[in-house]
Amino acid sequence: YQGFARRSTNEVLQLYSAHGQQQKLQRSSVVTQLRGSIKKRLKQDLKSLRSFALELSKDFQRQSKTYLYQVLTAVQEIQLQNEAMQMFQIKAFDLEQSLQEVTERYEKEKQKRRALHNSLVELRGNIRVHCRIRPLLPFDTAPGHSISQDRQRNFSEKVAYAVDDETVLVKCSRPGHASINKTFQFERVYNASESQDTVFADVAPLLTSLLDGYNVCIMAYGQTGSGKTYTMLGPQLEENFTFSLEDESELGIIPRAAQEVFRLISEKPPGSYWVEVSVVEVYNNEIFDLLAKDSCGKVFGVKRDVVTTREGKNDVPLLTHETVQNASEFLHLVNKGLQLRVRHPTLVHAHSSRSHLVVTLTITTIISEDNFGTSWEDEQTSQRLNKEVSCTFPQKMRDNKSTSSSRASSPAQLEATEKLKQVKTRLQLVDLAGSECVGMSGVTGAALRETSFINRSLSALADVLGAIAEQRSHVPYRNSKLTRLLQDSVGGDAKLLVMLCISPDQKYLTESMQSLGFGTRARQVQRGQVKKKNFPVPSKAK
Repeated sequence: YQGFARRSTNEVLQLYSAHGQQQKLQRSSVVTQLRGSIKKRLKQDLKSLRSFALELSKDFQRQSKTYLYQVLTAVQEIQLQNEAMQMFQIKAFDLEQSLQEVTERYEKEKQKRRALHNSLVELRGNIRVHCRIRPLLPFDTAPGHSISQDRQRNFSEKVAYAVDDETVLVKCSRPGHASINKTFQFERVYNASESQDTVFADVAPLLTSLLDGYNVCIMAYGQTGSGKTYTMLGPQLEENFTFSLEDESELGIIPRAAQEVFRLISEKPPGSYWVEVSVVEVYNNEIFDLLAKDSCGKVFGVKRDVVTTREGKNDVPLLTHETVQNASEFLHLVNKGLQLRVRHPTLVHAHSSRSHLVVTLTITTIISEDNFGTSWEDEQTSQRLNKEVSCTFPQKMRDNKSTSSSRASSPAQLEATEKLKQVKTRLQLVDLAGSECVGMSGVTGAALRETSFINRSLSALADVLGAIAEQRSHVPYRNSKLTRLLQDSVGGDAKLLVMLCISPDQKYLTESMQSLGFGTRARQVQRGQVKKKNFPVPSKAK
């Protein structure tokens, strides 16, 4: 700058301009050099990129071919698998159809076999035996006072099973011994999940036989707490022990049987049937009429006795027979009788029944000889009918008869009244008291005496069946009031169905085996063909 100070302004500008141009030339040269190096570098990079792209393209093509081949192979495999799956589906469909056809044929053959078996049972007079296994209940796990705690650990085990609808399997085991499986065959076996509807569906056909002229008896047998009363009546109200009608699906055999009988009667001509009901209990080997009334009309149990009539039939003199018009009246009377039935709590069951309950429904068929004519099938049929036809009319019928006779204006009316005949058939519904092990139930005093009578009467029933099965000349009906009361039914004058009720719990294994043994012996009884009450045959020529 000192040199610039001695010069003029123009010189300074020229020098500054020349310096600027020089710097500009230098920058231009540097830019040119830089551009050349960049261009050269770009060419090299472009060349490298081109070679890399070629390699990448070649590699991509190779991998694409590989992947395409794998995809094609997978597609072919999927197609083969789809074809195989379709073949399997076709085969599975064919197998399902074959299985369905076989199942249908099996069910048809099973029904045919059961029908043939029932026919064989009819011809031989065998006793039908059904077995119902109740579910495990809360009181099964409750500790019993008479059982040691060591044994309690094994007592909640289920040992009785329904293998199928005709077979019961029981696992019998003792400490230190190998388990043994025992099977029992019956006409029908119900598992714990089968409903009251299912049970009654197998009982209902017997009720049709009732109106066809056969006597019918259905009894529930088993240990205390095994579900007999539930099966026969349904759930009971704790305040008065009557059965509840609120839930129809839970109703037992007795209320359902009444409904079915009156339904069948409703399909018949009006006035051709007359229905009466009686309710008795056998308590401590004494018979009590549970429908008898005192002078004030209050129902109370009256002791009755069994006598043998001149015809060899058993009868209970002075037994109360109430006429009923429908199922509601019948159930009302049964509930009245149930309120008088003796019960006592035990360690096994809080509401244990201490008596045998026998509900009898008597159906009187009114027959007019004018409608049927006077011709009979044969001489023997006529003689048998004359013995079986009762000449004792129900009270209302007697009243009507006497009234009609007193007002009759011609002998023709008297003759028409006298031509009425009656044929009686009887449905007995029996809820037996449960067999008991005193050590298990823990009863004492009066309850212990009740247990003794219960077990003795059930033993007498087993003895009667044993004597019939062995065809002994003497059958010990007189050993118990129960067997005398049921003599006509057990002895062959009725179609008899025994409903075995058992508990599946290990705790009750001994009692369950005893019940199953009783049922097995009952199936072996051959009483001969059950007698049918003969009805007149319509006359072809009047």
